Amino acid sequence: MEFPVKAGAPASQRTECALLPVFDDGRLYGATKEIDTAARGLIKQLVRAGDAASRPGSTALIHRTQGTAARRWLLVGCGKLAEFDTKRLAAAVGAAAQALKGTGIKEAVSYLGYGLGKQLDPYRLARQTVEPARAALYRFDELKSRAEPAGKLGRLAVAVESSQVPEARRGVKVATAVANGTDLAKDLGNRPPNVCTPTHLAAIARDIAKRSAKMTVKVLGEPEMRRLGMGALLAVAQGADEPPRMIVLEYKGASAKTAPIAICGKGVTFDTGGISLKPPPKMDEMKFDMCGAAGVLGAMATIGELQPTCNVVAVIPACENMPGGRATRPGDIVKTLSGQTVEILNTDAEGRLILCDAITYARGFKPRCVLDVATLTGACVVALGHVYTGLFSNDEQLADALLAAGQRSLDPAWRMPVHDDYGESLRSNFADFANSGTRDGGASVAANFLSRFVDDVPWAHLDIAGVAWRQNASKGATGRPVPLLVDFLLGAQGP
Repeated sequence: MEFPVKAGAPASQRTECALLPVFDDGRLYGATKEIDTAARGLIKQLVRAGDAASRPGSTALIHRTQGTAARRWLLVGCGKLAEFDTKRLAAAVGAAAQALKGTGIKEAVSYLGYGLGKQLDPYRLARQTVEPARAALYRFDELKSRAEPAGKLGRLAVAVESSQVPEARRGVKVATAVANGTDLAKDLGNRPPNVCTPTHLAAIARDIAKRSAKMTVKVLGEPEMRRLGMGALLAVAQGADEPPRMIVLEYKGASAKTAPIAICGKGVTFDTGGISLKPPPKMDEMKFDMCGAAGVLGAMATIGELQPTCNVVAVIPACENMPGGRATRPGDIVKTLSGQTVEILNTDAEGRLILCDAITYARGFKPRCVLDVATLTGACVVALGHVYTGLFSNDEQLADALLAAGQRSLDPAWRMPVHDDYGESLRSNFADFANSGTRDGGASVAANFLSRFVDDVPWAHLDIAGVAWRQNASKGATGRPVPLLVDFLLGAQGP
């Protein structure tokens, strides 16, 4: 899909459809006002007659236009002007893209943020036009025998004032790369577990590395992991026939003296719970247990496309968690790559086991900070629902940077506690500590477990269990937290 940037008088722009905002105070603003003047008050008449509503998300396609070069207008409700920000803009663009899906319209111009410069800078205006439009038009039908007909809309121009064109074009470039990475994360999450295996994730990582001269990839198999001493990761994988993989992607966009940012992504491509077997209802959704890995791969693909001046290393432990004669049992004790021992009380608390070895491995790159991304706990879903990513950190500056990136990218996170009191229930009589404790505060207990492998390195844990996929009629991967990660990494660029 193309997203050109256009400047010029809205009334004279030729287009199949002009997307125009309608606010709830009855007055017209921006391009809507300019086009209404050219149309001799027709839009104001439609609004007064109730043919166009200001309610956020409402749309009205008007075919009988006059006085302008646009063949149609799509009037989009945007609520209160005082509350119109990038979040409201993104919602309006998404609603407009949905409304145009079945119309046959191939090309349109969005004026949804035009002329509202005090509230929307051109860079964010462009980003929150491109990304929600791409999200609204995303489909996953690569495994259907008969694909649904594709939507006609293939070109959506971003309208800005002449002085804003350079920044808007920069926004389009970044947003397109973010959307590409998000779509990759969605595709990986949506693929079935008999397709998206640890080996498949490794192949995707190799493809990402091939596209950028600044990217390299290394994939460790079971023999290498065993030699290194990754006992926790191997314990999770040993009940499965699918071989595990440790995927390491390095992006070198800054000098070799610049310490990298390390990001670890949980890649359990199917999670039965192991011997601590999950209940059957919705177990099919456990194909999404690798969405942490998918998000990290999507972010790395975006970074490879944008080529920022920073260094990033992605470490992705990938495996299946299956029951069987060789599977890890509750009560087994394993030695992690760090040398610490863990008593496995619950084989369904497997994400923290594979991540602890990944975090230890990532620390070998002497990173400036370590992030991990995981669909880790149902407790985080209970705490935050399906709105916020749970953010746990041992460093205030890092936490603030991630929270700010989430706000900017409309991929929000919420700070959660992780202090030592949450580790009391992880005590073990037989090993250094256990992998599972009390259910009360379970998301913080899991984060406390991971914190034992970072020492004094600035670290943040992103629990995406509530936001990585949607259920029921809209079932599918969301691609989160690719936007948050990319905004954070772009903010971490050197001078």
